[in-house]
Amino acid sequence: MAIVTVGIDLAKNVFAVHGVDATGKPVLLRPSVPRAKLAELIASLPPCLVGMEACSGAHHWARLFATFGHTVRLMAPKFVTPYRLSGKRGKNDAADAAAICEAVTRANMRFVPVKTLDQQGQLMVHRARQGFIEQRTATINRVRGLLSEFGVVLPLKAAVVRRQALQHLEGLPLPDTFLHSLAR
Repeated sequence: MAIVTVGIDLAKNVFAVHGVDATGKPVLLRPSVPRAKLAELIASLPPCLVGMEACSGAHHWARLFATFGHTVRLMAPKFVTPYRLSGKRGKNDAADAAAICEAVTRANMRFVPVKTLDQQGQLMVHRARQGFIEQRTATINRVRGLLSEFGVVLPLKAAVVRRQALQHLEGLPLPDTFLHSLAR
C-alpha cells in the first residue's frame, strides 16, 4: 500500500522517519536516517502528509518537502506529547516519529504556519537584537556590581551608568587591574 502519512523526528544529524498507509499500518520505518539522506528519502515518496514538530530547522525542511509535492504540517511539541505517551512505545527517536505521525492526522490538532525565508530573516534580526540587548544589560549590571565593590552605587539606567561610571573612576584611587578590565 502507498504511504499517506509520514512523521519525522527532527534532530541535528540523524533523523527518525515513520510512514503509514491509509489503514494506519506502518510501512516505512527508518529509525536512523542521516541528514544527507533525508531530502532524498522524502523526495522519493509519493505526495503525502508530512508531520514534524516545530523546532530548529523545521521551517527549512517544511519548505523543502513542500517542493516535492508533500503537504507539510508543523506542530508545537506540547501538542505531540500526549501521543508520545500513549501506547507501549518507549521514549526514543523512532517512537517520537511514530507519535508525530499519529498526531498530525488528528482533526483537533493545531498547526504552526510554515515561515517563509523573509519571515525567518526578520525573526533572526529580532533575535540577534534581543541578544545584544541582553548582553548590554549584563555588561552594565556587571560594571555596577564591580563598582559597588569600591563603594560606588549607580542607578539602573544605561545612560546614567555610562556617564557616572567615568566620573567616579576619575576621582577614586582604583587598582590599575580594575581600570584595565573595566576599559575593555
